[in-house]
Amino acid sequence: MSRPDVVVVGAGLAGLAAARDLEAGGAQVTVLEARPRVGGRVEQVELADGRRVQLGGEVVGNAHTSYLELVAELGLTLSASYVAEPGEITRQVPGSVDVGEWPSWCTAADRASHEEVEAALVKLLSSIDPEDPWAFPDRSALDRMSVGDWLREAGASPGVMRLWEMFQLSMSDGSIERTSMFAHARQLRAGGSAGSYDVEQWENLRVAEGSATVALTMAAALHDVRLSTPVRRIEVGAGGSVVTTSDGERLRADAVVVAVPSGPARDIDIDGVSDARLTSLRRQRHAWAAKFVAAYDAPFWRERGQNALAESEGVLGSTWPQQRGVLSALVPPERYAAFAATDPATRTREALAQVAELYGPEATSPLQTWTRLWGTDPWTQGYVTNWRPGDVEAVGPLHGTHEPPFYVCGSDQWVAGYMEGAVRTGRGAAAAALTRG
Repeated sequence: MSRPDVVVVGAGLAGLAAARDLEAGGAQVTVLEARPRVGGRVEQVELADGRRVQLGGEVVGNAHTSYLELVAELGLTLSASYVAEPGEITRQVPGSVDVGEWPSWCTAADRASHEEVEAALVKLLSSIDPEDPWAFPDRSALDRMSVGDWLREAGASPGVMRLWEMFQLSMSDGSIERTSMFAHARQLRAGGSAGSYDVEQWENLRVAEGSATVALTMAAALHDVRLSTPVRRIEVGAGGSVVTTSDGERLRADAVVVAVPSGPARDIDIDGVSDARLTSLRRQRHAWAAKFVAAYDAPFWRERGQNALAESEGVLGSTWPQQRGVLSALVPPERYAAFAATDPATRTREALAQVAELYGPEATSPLQTWTRLWGTDPWTQGYVTNWRPGDVEAVGPLHGTHEPPFYVCGSDQWVAGYMEGAVRTGRGAAAAALTRG
């Protein structure tokens, strides 16, 4: 095969979206993927009854415009996500499982405090330009401040602090005490929120054919996707770049697109780009999290008035119904070690025991379960971006920009969501490369 114009490293959503647009723009593209499959943290399996179970990313929302546009271009369809499930949310803390909008341990004073904190958040968000967050005058101070610090400054009651911590860990990107308030506020603004994260805005849609079908459909239309081909070294030069695979093959190209998470990117020897670029790229971190999925014959939780959406202080930080009878759960970073440190049978047994505490004994008899340890998977080394206090300033304004002929893209909460971030930055990298020619 003749020399490609562009080598794309990584066949997750970001790399596939970039490669698709590059080929549409006339470029000859080679995609190199370390795994024996495409999709990255998006994958699916099919049950005997035809249900497609998502083992990775699942849901999107109205703000995820790049992803929604891509789904339409691919001829796939959207349907309502778990937010349409009948029943109420469940919150689990030691000694208490509460069903309903407010848990039993929240007092009237906590509800009043919640309203005051929300008003303060709305005021803060209104002062941040989602298109130019670096112009925010108190950026450095807000970045150094944790979400927890900001809540205390806003006068949040202990009950409100606990609610925020439960919700934050349910998202599996880090505790309120270890999350930059500036990064949190910027993410909300990027998603079009005027206040707190709203699942009915951010997570109200899913691809009816399965989210992994988005990746599979893009990959099927590409001309040169090479699986089980990890990249060891990238050499970038004005006259062309060289990508060396783990087995020693050297591919020459005019440009390179790195479309892998920051952890695996740190494992690649990159030469020929500025120190500032590499520092920014390698400084970003992703939260160590896991996903647990259990499939059942039927959604038995409905009989108890529950919608299978839960926030918990257990090892599973959250659950939600991904489709009929299929329950998804996330293990947040602060609980990942306890989950990952034991054998697979114990992990599954303990996870199902917690689900049973939430929804009843039927939970202990699933048709099948699956676990994905994203934090310790060498090709992901994490889940969504984890912005700790000070991280935004440390990564700096080079984040999300390029150094032609070297381009970077990938999943990133900074641009309003996991799958949206992958697609948006992948398409952006392709547009930048095509503009440069």
